[in-house]
Amino acid sequence: MCVLTKKAVIFIMALLLSACGYHLRGALDLPVGMKNVYMDGGSTPLREQFKRTLRSSAGRLANSPEGAGMIIRIFGEDFNRRALSLSSRGKAEEFELFYRLEYELLDSGKSVLANRQPVEIRRDYFNDQQDVMAKEGEEAVIRNEMYQQAVRAIVDRARVVLEANAK
Repeated sequence: MCVLTKKAVIFIMALLLSACGYHLRGALDLPVGMKNVYMDGGSTPLREQFKRTLRSSAGRLANSPEGAGMIIRIFGEDFNRRALSLSSRGKAEEFELFYRLEYELLDSGKSVLANRQPVEIRRDYFNDQQDVMAKEGEEAVIRNEMYQQAVRAIVDRARVVLEANAK
């Protein structure tokens, strides 16, 4: 009887979670036109993040524009780091990371859906000179989060454009 109760509780929890719109972290609700996307340009980290985001949302990054529902063309991607403050010894204590790219959205027939527009992301972090190794790892995590934020911005804009064209 106990095993049956556990199974019933698990089943009910699964139903409740699916009914409330629960989905895995990072998963997006992609419109039909974004289930198969081709990215023209972009750095390897951006492409990898786009691929992960689409995969977690039941989409895929296509290898060619043929058969893709949408084409995302990336222009002028740039990642910079600058010191914001210095210690009394002249070592950088605080950094600003700045990521910028421009993109445009095209449909499968290569007609422009959304004209060229920028995405700009800035992040600051403190550079503790006592723990240099940990800070290198922290910067890598922040850079990855910035790529995630850029992908989300592009996907959100694409969703709005596709929904507006469907009406």
